[in-house]
Amino acid sequence: MRAPKSPRDEGEARFLRDYRPGDFPRPSVTVDLVILTVVDKLLRVLLVQRNEHPFKGRWALPGGFVRVGPNREDQGEDLEAAARRELEEETGLSHENAGRILLTQVGAFGAPLRDPRMRVISVAYVALVRPDLVPLVRAGGDVSHVRWFAAEELPPEGAELAFDHGDIFEAALERMRGDLDRTALAFALVPDTFTIQELRGVHEALRGEALDPGNFRKKFLRMVEEGVIEAARGKRPTASKPASVYRFVTRERV
Repeated sequence: MRAPKSPRDEGEARFLRDYRPGDFPRPSVTVDLVILTVVDKLLRVLLVQRNEHPFKGRWALPGGFVRVGPNREDQGEDLEAAARRELEEETGLSHENAGRILLTQVGAFGAPLRDPRMRVISVAYVALVRPDLVPLVRAGGDVSHVRWFAAEELPPEGAELAFDHGDIFEAALERMRGDLDRTALAFALVPDTFTIQELRGVHEALRGEALDPGNFRKKFLRMVEEGVIEAARGKRPTASKPASVYRFVTRERV
């Protein structure tokens, strides 16, 4: 038997029934994606060329509006769901491949006038794409072109990114560098099997500086001892001699 409603429950139901959301200013919400990969030891970011105003023809981070439902019962989509939808729509990646990509929320950006259309708050995410998925990326949605730019080349062609996307990119990069030594994010940027040199290359690309090979090897072997990394079958050809390959033990990110 259902318990009778308390006066508080009845009061809240009446409040919600009479509540008028239109009486209050409501900014729109978008999600923006800083999509990163490492190719040829260079950190690269995916930009899209806008096909519509505002900033038509300018390079921007992929992203779009969060879908909002029509009423209290259907309020629309979750933020991460919106980010993954935009990831698929604007990069052409399949649902399966997009689901293998590590997605991390960076923060919210809501300065007035950041969007000339209206008050828009953006929630930014970093998406880390393994090199084997890079050839599958293509333009989709409302963009005319997509291109991987070396991070050190931004802004491209001397033109600032659309909106405040330059600030979002810098914040995302700072977040990734801060998380590099205390999370497994670097493993989201290497193939299923990798050499010590390949993992070191990812760390160097994210940091933007060279690392001492001997010190990194010690750190790598410590991760092997701790069970984070294990030896894998096979060898990787190199200029001198075949190199041993390893893999991340849990691979919970995929």
